[in-house]
Amino acid sequence: MSTTATRANTIGTPRYSETYRCEEESSRRARQLVMAALHAWGLDTLAENAALITAELVANAVRHSESRMLRVSVARPREGLVRVAVADKSRQLPVVRDPTPEESSGRGLLLVSVLASRWNTDLRRWGKVVWAELGTDEKRRDGST
Repeated sequence: MSTTATRANTIGTPRYSETYRCEEESSRRARQLVMAALHAWGLDTLAENAALITAELVANAVRHSESRMLRVSVARPREGLVRVAVADKSRQLPVVRDPTPEESSGRGLLLVSVLASRWNTDLRRWGKVVWAELGTDEKRRDGST
């Protein structure tokens, strides 16, 4: 009797995700998840910006969603493209603000707009998913899709 070795084939999009309590402390763990995924994929050049975007999206969910839990995912839908996403149970859409220089908050989505190649919100029956994409070979563009 002989044995034949087979090679594993991945099906679907490479992805990491975790569910966290909807609280400020979750931001650190979410950043670590994203940085670990990008390191595993050999995309360390995107890690800092992806972690910052993730922190801003988590902060928005914590401040505005009133959800008990949130889900963070990082996926690689195709070569050279990474998508980070934060899901919560609120259907309230995020709003890009234009804060005055005196305001100490309200710049998170402006920062996401600058760092991401594109971002948007997908409404679901149960809430929403706010996502942002970063590319290794794309030019940055301002604003969402």
